[in-house]
Amino acid sequence: MPRTIMFAKAGGPEVLEFIETPLAAPGPHEVRIKVEAIGLNRAESMWRNDAYIEPVRFPAGLGYEAAGVVDAVGADVKGIAPGDKVNVMPSFSMNQYFTYGEFIVVPDSAVVKHPESLSSAEAASIWMMFVTAYGALIEDAKVGQGDFVIVPAASSSVGLAAIQIANYAGATSIALTRTSAKRERLLEAGAAHVVATGETDLVAEVRRITDGKGARVAFDPVGGPSFAKLLAALSFQGIAYIYGALSEQPTTLPLLDMIAKVLTVKAHNIWLTSGDPIRQKAAVDYVLKGFASGALKPVIDRTFRFDDMVEAHRYLEENGQFGKIVVTL
Repeated sequence: MPRTIMFAKAGGPEVLEFIETPLAAPGPHEVRIKVEAIGLNRAESMWRNDAYIEPVRFPAGLGYEAAGVVDAVGADVKGIAPGDKVNVMPSFSMNQYFTYGEFIVVPDSAVVKHPESLSSAEAASIWMMFVTAYGALIEDAKVGQGDFVIVPAASSSVGLAAIQIANYAGATSIALTRTSAKRERLLEAGAAHVVATGETDLVAEVRRITDGKGARVAFDPVGGPSFAKLLAALSFQGIAYIYGALSEQPTTLPLLDMIAKVLTVKAHNIWLTSGDPIRQKAAVDYVLKGFASGALKPVIDRTFRFDDMVEAHRYLEENGQFGKIVVTL
């Protein structure tokens, strides 16, 4: 029987278990996929710890992204057939669907055609990172020439995608990293500027880079005490997107600074884009055109085998990666 990774209680990577499960038949508007690769996300670590945006229902599966081959389709599925190479777009609750398995069943609304130019490992890495960044920077902020975009946690997969998308749109990226250790790699990855926040004054440096005006957009997965500094580094009527909570400390808002500069703070997640068929298609088209032009490209830090998922999660939580962690089957 095919194996699925489940967990019966919240905890560290060791709670992940390989469970043999009967091959599930896809229901209406569902697709069964033989998985070839799985992209790992910080959200899945938070989910495993029951510290995510909704409570976990145990026993639970996990996983948002995968690439593989369609094995079967349910009733009312159109445009997808057995034998098709496909990817899974994050657009569902992990209480309902998940991707850590040798065979998985997902809603047809989450299935996109596999980009022909990419390997399975590459395709399993792209949709969370690029569509999350696209939704904030392109759909909402509409960044372009003359805009400066601050990207905290810049060496994460979404951070690197944000740098690429900002560049693709003609904006100027300012990558944030704690130390100078990743400076050269971030510059090679396309960052126009790199600020080591543990070594220099973030606000002063952003003002220097922007000739005193500040950045129009910040795209932050961290929150916590540093969020106030991001807001201080924004321009008049700047926008800060918060799409993660990597900091475990409270996030405070400098209200007077916000009022004085008429700042906007927006919570953001991928489902705004991936959960709407029209917006999802526009995002996919945008990303595929970026790949075709060479402006966008996957960045994989390391691959693990499916049997080594526990080790992959341990590595994920070390926060040392530069790009995406992918598990192959």
